[in-house]
Amino acid sequence: MSAGQEQRTIRCLVAKVGLDGHDRGAHVIARAFRDAGFEVIYSGLHRAPEEIVQAAVQEDVDVLGISILSGAHNTLVPTVIEGLKEYGAFEDTLVIVGGIVPDEDREDLMAAGVAEVFGPGTPMQDTIDFVRDNVPHR
Repeated sequence: MSAGQEQRTIRCLVAKVGLDGHDRGAHVIARAFRDAGFEVIYSGLHRAPEEIVQAAVQEDVDVLGISILSGAHNTLVPTVIEGLKEYGAFEDTLVIVGGIVPDEDREDLMAAGVAEVFGPGTPMQDTIDFVRDNVPHR
């Protein structure tokens, strides 16, 4: 890579949407992303979909990682994606989901625009590699 082609740091928003109060996994992935050299912003708990969209747009993130364990993924995640589309930010944002998502719900999330769903026990390196391989080039 020449000096003019230096790779930009990947900016990630790790988000907790809805009433889900369990954030250990979000903290674990945020730390793994930081250790991998990504710039990480954490939303904090109990964020409305609109707040997640605003943060993703304002922070100009490359990756939005939604951590969800509440079972409300079929409602909340598509709402976030629709918000990104309204701001014209969806095409430039890799949306991934981590947490408890039943297999039968994965297809609908992917159809809504989620690039990948990572369940419990997914090796951190697999998630990091997926982000590096799929982050939109700007």
